[in-house]
Order: sequence, then C-alpha cells, then structure tokens
Amino acid sequence: MKTPLRTFRLVCDPRDAAKVEGLLREQGFDFEPEPFFGMARVLTREPFPLGESLAARFGLVYIQDRSSMLPPLLLDPPAGAMLLDMCAAPGSKTGFLARLVGREGFVLGCEPSPDRLGTLRANLRRANAANAATVRGQSQDLPFANGTWEYIQLDPPCSGWGTVDKNPRVMELWGEGKTAPLVKLQRQLLEKAASMLVPGGSVLFSTCTTNVEENEEQVAWALENLDLELEPLAPPSGFVFGEPMLSGMDGVLRVAEESEGQGFFLARFRKRGGDVFESGGDMPELPGRALRLDRAAGPAQMDLGALPPGTAYDFNGKVFWLHERALEIMPEGLKWQGFPLGRIAGKGAKATFRPDPGTRILLPGKPGPDCLDVSDTEILTGFLSGRSLGFGSGKGPVGLYWRGLPLGWLSRKGSRVLWSGK
Repeated sequence: MKTPLRTFRLVCDPRDAAKVEGLLREQGFDFEPEPFFGMARVLTREPFPLGESLAARFGLVYIQDRSSMLPPLLLDPPAGAMLLDMCAAPGSKTGFLARLVGREGFVLGCEPSPDRLGTLRANLRRANAANAATVRGQSQDLPFANGTWEYIQLDPPCSGWGTVDKNPRVMELWGEGKTAPLVKLQRQLLEKAASMLVPGGSVLFSTCTTNVEENEEQVAWALENLDLELEPLAPPSGFVFGEPMLSGMDGVLRVAEESEGQGFFLARFRKRGGDVFESGGDMPELPGRALRLDRAAGPAQMDLGALPPGTAYDFNGKVFWLHERALEIMPEGLKWQGFPLGRIAGKGAKATFRPDPGTRILLPGKPGPDCLDVSDTEILTGFLSGRSLGFGSGKGPVGLYWRGLPLGWLSRKGSRVLWSGK
C-alpha cells in the first residue's frame, strides 16, 4: 500500500465551494479535485498542517482518508432518507452522510464510548449537521423496532490491517489468530442491522482491514444466515480494486495495495423481507420544553428557515434542534441528543436566544445589517487568537463572513466584537 496522500472534503454548500477553496489558497494551500466525489480534494501543497488552517478551524473542511469516503458514497442514500450509523465515532462518515441526505433527511450516530461520543458530537457540531442526532450505547442493543431504518452504515471495529502504514502496531494488536472477538462482534452487529432494516432497505458493511475473516467470510456468513442479498457495487473512479478473496462475491470491493488510500473492504446488502415499523404513537416525553425561536429575541439577521424540519427544545438553558424524523421514531426511554444551537435566557416575551459561535447554519447566505464581512485573513486569525475588533454600538451577536462566506457569530462587548468559539 502506498503512503496515503492527504485528502479532505469541503464541508459547505456546493455553491460556496469556490469561496472555501479561496480561503485555503489565501493561506498557501493548493490541491486538486478527486475524481470520485465533487467535494473531495487531495493536497498538493501544505505550508502548515491543514487542521490549523482557517477553513478547518471554522469547520469548512474535514480531513479524511479517501478510502474512508467510500462507504457513505456507496451506501448512496437519496435526499430525504432516514439513516443509522451504528459505529459512528469519530464522525467522518456520519457527517458525510448528513450532507448526502440533505435538509429533509435524518442521521442518527451511535457510539458506546463516552470519550469517542464527545468527539463525534464535536465533529457534527463543527460540520453544522443540524439534521443529525447522537446516542450513547452498544449498537447491538439499540431498542429500535424491527423495520425502522431505510439505510444503515455499519463500519464496525476491525483489526485495521489496511491502516498499517499509519498505524504499524495494528499487526501486533490484531495479528493472525487474535481477531476472533472482532469477528463475533461484527456478526452481532450485522444481525442487528438486518433486523432494523425495512424490507428493501440497505446496509453498507465496511472495514479498514485486509483480513478475509472480517471481510469476505463475513459476507458469506450474512448471506447464509440473514435475510440479506448482495447489491453489486460499481467501482468508483480513482481507485484500484483487487479481486475478492472468496468466490461468489460479485459486487464487493476491496481497495488494492497499489491504490492510493487506506486498504478498505466494502459490501452492500439489501434486505429481502421482514417487518415495517409504523410510527404514529404518542411522542415520547422529553425532559426539556419546546421553544418557538421565532418569538425569542435574538440576532435580527438569523435565518431559521435553513434548519431542517423539527423543533427547538430548551434543556436547562441549552437549546437543541430535534429533527421531526427523530421525534417520530425514538423509543421511549432512549437518551439521545439533537443538534446544539445555542443558549436561551428568560421565558415567554422576555426570552433571549444566543446562537453558539460556530452555528453558521443560522446565518443568511449573504451578509446583511449587523454583520462583519472581512477580506483580510489576518483579521480572522486575530479573532481565533483572542483579539477583538472595533465594530460600533448595538446589541447581540454579529454575523461573521469572509468575502460573503458565512463563518459564524461574533460576541459583542460594548463597541467591539470578538470570537468566543473553541
């Protein structure tokens, strides 16, 4: 396997892609488009770590190995789809899937580890994935009824043999003869995924290992034991794929050693029969209270129409957006979290809402009154370093833009503004 080139996705509306690229080039980065996805790029010049760039710090790019972008692309959910990511952290695929299903679609990411769940939530927040929610738990124990989900992403824990160039210790940790616990867990997750799918629904199974026990042998087991059939995958451009290591595997994909990117295995299954979950019961009781943000005092230029269908909820002063699809299907007693929007103080006519600094989804597409639109990247660098800038008198947060590109919200302190995000 070749050393992977540094690749990333643009995390923005395609109409803003040129502006994000311009922000990167202003800081000396250069890159080329990838052939398999219109928002993927490969770096050709990196004057300093991409993760420290302004574009990355404002959540406008996501660094991701090119092979890791394949599972969401090959699951290929349509706009408006409802989707479960069973092993979601750190959120690379979850955030990508949220982009693919769009405003009307919904994605739930599940993660058992508290630390990794925190990373997942931070990455979804940075990506402004307001159509996503998260839950902590073992995916094989999720209490969803059979036939709940249209699409499922399953990228389970694996031996990681395909990442040996970046993680040389994987062969020591998960070498030959040590993968039995992983194989068992992967089968439990596949079985659970099959039960939760609607008839005709799809699950994309992927690993970053080259181990046949965790790849083709798992496919063979699923075809024999579960009500699933293979859906052949069309090879994306820009990769070299090897032959499957077992017969009868037409349509599975194995990223070859001579290809750019990590070693990856991908198989897509379709559910043949089964039950369909029918929603329509009473909505589970939630600990917070529903809000009408349009009735609360807040930034005059705030665009609530950009949010997906759903409801704002106040949980002890923290405002979260709960997608309407989530409210329809979440089982009673399951603790989950929607997308954080900001904070609210007061009630009724005296309620005041303040969006979180990075919640650029609430900014209009073009700067208007009480917005700061800058052209100099040094001003942005200054904000991220804690410096303030004179702006004039007024109240409430100020929208921040770079040459018309929405970035987030500045706090106002007297006649100055500053960035208070992380």
